[in-house]
Amino acid sequence: MDGTLVDTEPAWIEAEYALAERHGGTWSQEHALQLVGNDLLVSGRYICEVLGIAVPPEQVVEELLDDVVASVRREVPWRPGARELLASLRDAGVPCALVTMSYARFVDPILAGLPDHTFAAVVTGDAVDRGKPHPEPYLTAARMLDVLASECLAVEDSPTGVTSAEAAGCTVLCAPLHVPVVPGPRTVLVDDLTGLTADSRLPDQGSLGS
Repeated sequence: MDGTLVDTEPAWIEAEYALAERHGGTWSQEHALQLVGNDLLVSGRYICEVLGIAVPPEQVVEELLDDVVASVRREVPWRPGARELLASLRDAGVPCALVTMSYARFVDPILAGLPDHTFAAVVTGDAVDRGKPHPEPYLTAARMLDVLASECLAVEDSPTGVTSAEAAGCTVLCAPLHVPVVPGPRTVLVDDLTGLTADSRLPDQGSLGS
């Protein structure tokens, strides 16, 4: 979701700077980019370590979520082509799952901007034991769709997400945004999702809807 369907990374980064200021610490763009795609508790621990603050990482995550949820409730920053691709897949009868390390309360306002039944399954970071880059999120989504992960195409934007999807056995379509991604044997890179449909063909992989 973050960075793939919506460009919420600027909101997360702004929230990180605000949190650092509240706790009397300093933050940087370099630190912020280290967190892209991570499990939120992993990010929370990283922030605590960098800022040198003795608060539970769960509290850090909730503080960040408060700020970012407020941001997306004001405006959802959709990435180019994202909603159109989802609509094409829905019209073609291709079951889709949302796999995100964001928590359910952040996902809800994003889903509210999409037609009902856009996703047949939703896996959030607070619903798995091990987040990305571990394969559990994608394996969970495939199980919920009643398919094998090897039969799935994951759409990603970050190295952490790509690692998770590839480890699960998925083919990956990656539109990098804030951090570079190195192409792998099962990863196809595109600039963004503009113009892609269920009938679009990937090199050596068949169509998105197959």
